[in-house]
Amino acid sequence: MTLTTQRLTTNGIEIAYETFGDPGDPPVVMVMGLGTQMIAWPDALCEQIAAGGRYVVRYDNRDVGLSTHLEEVRAPDIKAVALRRKRPAYTLRDMSDDLFGLLDGLGIERAHLVGASMGGFIVQTATLAHPERVLSQTLIMTSTGSRRVGQAKPRLIARLLGRREVLDRDAAIQLTVDTFRLIGSRGALFEEEHLRELAGRSYDRSHDPYGYLRQLGAIVAQPNRTRALTKITVPTLVMHGLHDPLVSPSGGLALARLIRGATFVGFSGMGHDLPPSLWPKYAAQILTVTAPPQ
Repeated sequence: MTLTTQRLTTNGIEIAYETFGDPGDPPVVMVMGLGTQMIAWPDALCEQIAAGGRYVVRYDNRDVGLSTHLEEVRAPDIKAVALRRKRPAYTLRDMSDDLFGLLDGLGIERAHLVGASMGGFIVQTATLAHPERVLSQTLIMTSTGSRRVGQAKPRLIARLLGRREVLDRDAAIQLTVDTFRLIGSRGALFEEEHLRELAGRSYDRSHDPYGYLRQLGAIVAQPNRTRALTKITVPTLVMHGLHDPLVSPSGGLALARLIRGATFVGFSGMGHDLPPSLWPKYAAQILTVTAPPQ
């Protein structure tokens, strides 16, 4: 199918988005992670969810892809933000406001939300702020904001916090492959050709390493949601790779334990990525949690 990227202005920025399926069906909004464009939600996955009778909306967060890049805002020193000595360029609450602004622009009062990694932080923030607008939440490879769970393996910290440079296309693709060799899925679940294709498409759409740092500041400054999560009552699905070295499975397990009635689904061999062979399983799980009440 041919997709048309559309844009709307909200919260003082322009948001780029794409849709799949019938607008009359229940809406499912896909929120992506750190420095990652909406096309990382695979077309095939979005199409499978839409084929199940859902209206799928994916969008670029601020500072990534074709949405507004806050180039006039200096990226903060991440260590200073972590120590609470400096404020981030913006917060996860600002990013959740972008999400609700998108819903408002599309005339959607209530939606099912699906978030991966940082997108899961945004979805939790949105649900806590306006639970009346959330039909369900699916939280993939994400955590609670507590520093006691979901932490990256120490060898990955330097790579996560390091400043990124402007690279040419080939170097950017190779960096993506090298990174996912460290954080991605194991064995047959690791598909290098898929990663190279996605990295090339992402580079051609937009390459902005400084936007990544501004988003990272929002992550580092996030609050510990442990106590607040116990108040969530919307249907919740938690999916996590059991071999995720970047956001350890303890983060997903904590979410499922804290949120009333949440379902946890773990995938052996899955790391911090969305391997193609698991897309049908993700779609089936999302269709289940977003099914209308009987």
